[in-house]
Amino acid sequence: MKTIIQKFRNMFTILLMVASAIVWGQTKPVIVILATGGTIAGAAGSGVQSGYTSGQVTIDAMVNAVPDITKLATIKGEQISNVGSQDMSFEIMLKLAKRIKELAADKNVSGIVITHGTDTMEETAYFLNLVTHTSKPIVLVGSMRPSTAVSADGPLNLYNAVSVAADPNAKDRGVLLVMNDWIHSAQTLTKVSTTAVQTFMSPIRGLIGTSAYGVNEYYRYPHNRYGMKSELSVDGVTALPRVDIIYGDADMPADLIDASVANGAKGIVIAGVGNGNMNKASLDACARASKKGVVVVRSTRVATGNVGRNVEVDDDKLGLVASYDLNPQKARILLSVALLKPRKLDEIQTMFYEY
Repeated sequence: MKTIIQKFRNMFTILLMVASAIVWGQTKPVIVILATGGTIAGAAGSGVQSGYTSGQVTIDAMVNAVPDITKLATIKGEQISNVGSQDMSFEIMLKLAKRIKELAADKNVSGIVITHGTDTMEETAYFLNLVTHTSKPIVLVGSMRPSTAVSADGPLNLYNAVSVAADPNAKDRGVLLVMNDWIHSAQTLTKVSTTAVQTFMSPIRGLIGTSAYGVNEYYRYPHNRYGMKSELSVDGVTALPRVDIIYGDADMPADLIDASVANGAKGIVIAGVGNGNMNKASLDACARASKKGVVVVRSTRVATGNVGRNVEVDDDKLGLVASYDLNPQKARILLSVALLKPRKLDEIQTMFYEY
């Protein structure tokens, strides 16, 4: 019975895609792939070595490695950058946001796929989730093995990503990430392994759905503000304010916080221990920073769980912000965008609850 229901669901999805194509005067949906580099575009000297160089393969070569992908959609590729994601920058992120805005306004474009390295993919995904205002699917995709590897995971990941971007059922779900048959929300995903193919998890809220050989199933919508619901914008923005992340540990030195302030940080995220905690010396340094107008957010180095306000730390007294369910790297992204205009601390705290 379940198999029959799934078949009817898939047929209905295909009919929706065909209907959309008829309305737009196209035989297939148009998907634009914006390539930024990463392992999915990497190459090595042999198919069985761990070492490789990211960002060596162009978008045209990646698409040509998946011949059946053109059965899903009309593919158009653009090379935005070609770097390993350890070299991803706000400059490239802003370039992506600008190009996505242009493509989202094009009635002939059904969806957008972004190829990206996995190291900082969650940061780019979350950034775009905050500042791109469209109901069209935006899907990030990468791989853990270079294109030259035996059993390279990139081609099938790209195929599934295009299938999601072309799927009407993926609309209004914010920025998504598709890898290893799983569909994640930009809000919840995080990288949990340095080498495993199943490197991304959504530990608190769970998956958005699955994509297996182009057959997609969806479980839920993201829980917080994103896309059309977001008030945040980077229109006309050429640079983001400096926000530093400082790692918390036993007997952590407070002078790192003072040094961050002295070097011009407008915001600081503490990757604290436990529930965003830190020693008294560091709390005192955070309070000093807050009095100087630097926004300090308490996040945690722990993999799962929320950082609550006024639990073990008196945030009200010290002038601090609790990150709620954002890890340090995503907290930095939200704070960087929030600080593009003057905001009170309570307004920033509300943003951490809502985004």
